[in-house]
Amino acid sequence: MLKITLPDGSVREVAPGTTPADIAAAIGPGLAKAAIAARVDGELRDIMRPLESDANLALVTARDEADALELARHDFAHILAEAVQSLFPGTQITFGPSTDDGFYYDFAPKDRPFTDEDLPAIEEAMRKIIAANKPLRREEWSREDLIARWNAEGETFKAQWAAELPGDEPLTVYWSGSDWLDMCRGPHLASTGRLDPQAFKLTRVSGAYWRGDQKNAMLSRIYGTGWLNKKQLQEHLTRLEEAGKRDHRKIGQEMDLFHLQSEAQGSVFWHPKGYIIWRQLEAYMRRRLDAAGYEEVKTPQLMDARQWEQSGHWGKYRENMFVVPDEVPNVEDEGPVLSGEADMMALKPMNCPAHVLIFRQGIKSYRDLPLRLAEFGCCHRNEAHGALHGIMRVRQFTQDDAHIFVRADQLVEEVTAFCDLLDVVYKDLGFESYAIKLALRPEQRFGTDEMWDWSEQSLRDAVAQAGRATEAYGWEELSGEGAFYAPKLEFHLTDAIGRTWQCGTLQTDTVLPERLDASYVGEDGERHRPIMLHRAILGTFERFLGILIEHYAGRFPLWLAPVQAVVATIVSDADDYAMQVVEKLKAAGIRVEADVRNEKINYKVREHSLAKVPNLVVVGRREAEEGTVALRVLGKEGQTMLSLDDLIARLANEALPPDIR
Repeated sequence: MLKITLPDGSVREVAPGTTPADIAAAIGPGLAKAAIAARVDGELRDIMRPLESDANLALVTARDEADALELARHDFAHILAEAVQSLFPGTQITFGPSTDDGFYYDFAPKDRPFTDEDLPAIEEAMRKIIAANKPLRREEWSREDLIARWNAEGETFKAQWAAELPGDEPLTVYWSGSDWLDMCRGPHLASTGRLDPQAFKLTRVSGAYWRGDQKNAMLSRIYGTGWLNKKQLQEHLTRLEEAGKRDHRKIGQEMDLFHLQSEAQGSVFWHPKGYIIWRQLEAYMRRRLDAAGYEEVKTPQLMDARQWEQSGHWGKYRENMFVVPDEVPNVEDEGPVLSGEADMMALKPMNCPAHVLIFRQGIKSYRDLPLRLAEFGCCHRNEAHGALHGIMRVRQFTQDDAHIFVRADQLVEEVTAFCDLLDVVYKDLGFESYAIKLALRPEQRFGTDEMWDWSEQSLRDAVAQAGRATEAYGWEELSGEGAFYAPKLEFHLTDAIGRTWQCGTLQTDTVLPERLDASYVGEDGERHRPIMLHRAILGTFERFLGILIEHYAGRFPLWLAPVQAVVATIVSDADDYAMQVVEKLKAAGIRVEADVRNEKINYKVREHSLAKVPNLVVVGRREAEEGTVALRVLGKEGQTMLSLDDLIARLANEALPPDIR
């Protein structure tokens, strides 16, 4: 008999071959109906998979939403593949994982690439498979038998994949009923009927290379979104619709903030209005850093590859670096442009090694620590073209980067201070809610286990000291997700429509100071290695500005708005007065424009509202005679009559950045 321990500590003795579904039924009919999967010694498994040995067992229901969604999305992906092959015979299947909000599957169509017009028919076929309530059954196959099956069915992609899986890994397939199977590790629900047929939607079709390599065959990728019920799906589609309205690329074009073009893949052309927002944000951050005791530096863009080898980035990160030969190119028509024999240099993908080199200039004493070096550093990373996304993911970017060199006894206090600084910045910028996560050691890493133990515990202690290692701050530890040189704190903020964005980070690092020979003279007169804290609050200016655009839907708080007011005339007789108002507002530091065009006022109001201008100052004959204005505030009904002096005082006060109000 097997001894199965349940979460409440009770132990049940069952015969080998008993399934978690059997145990759920023995506990009660309600649980038998609700249970959809099981965790066996922590591993998520099928509810119908027989138990093989003594184990800890937890039954999974729809209340365990993360697991339930993962299972549902995985099933939707398989049902999508089955539906496509039923509608389009000869289509080869490859693989299809779940995603953060749904699933996709890559196909090799027999005749033509799939299009969005195919999606309604595929959805209908999927619903028929769900309605058929086909059992999903796991089997283990030998490698030879599975490869032979795939080759016999013309599934060359699956055969190649099966041949390359590790030799010690059991190959499993899942049958849908008795007539369709796919190779998969699982787990899955017990049957297709456990899904809600109204809880998914296919969203789009795109091209994708087999295994992500542009040298390989082009496939058709079908995306879908999948949920536990229709209500969740509708809420998600509403969020998508709202996100579409807030798309930073669309708003950036409407407000004339920036543009992107193929001549500079992954780099942003900032227009005057967009760069005003950048400059306001940069000035705000600089004031916050100055007040927090940071010293600003500037470091080179291009450094010798030997420096990157010494830091460890050349071996771990070279594929993401732009490498530059250190030679004058050939300008003659004959011969290659580059000799291929030059030493290599690289554009910096990060600022940290250069900051260590600054730290190493001159002798540092324990009294000099903590030393906080900040840089709005322009960096370059060689992202694949397909991974680029507006200004959210680019190749050239500016980090709000800083490195703090500390003694071991200062670490917790410095991390606590950083948590407090980040909290103020996020709230000033309109993000009241954020979560803190601790990313722990990855499998491939530098440093000793003792160093990692100490670094991870120090970060735990610091967040606890800051009062933020709590459920209210979404405190969570992420196994295996740290950087190769250090554990890190991640700060995930929540925007106006509930999306989360990982922006801020803090990492403790003892490896880089060792590799680059950074030291200070301790109180004992001996050399010691400093601990290096890598930290950012915004992450990168480009991405954070994209988040701000979408968070505010272009309706920025007044201090960030590129145009803070427009003075618009009702009649041409008020043109001179309008220009006087403009000059006085400019003198008070307000970013203001005049609109004295020969257009109706309703037309002007509509146009400037679409341009997200926060304040429209309307003047006509009466206002010119009385020295008053009519103020229309974006998003509010009606208008307010003010004297010119009152208008100037009001806007000047509202336009102050939050740190100097």
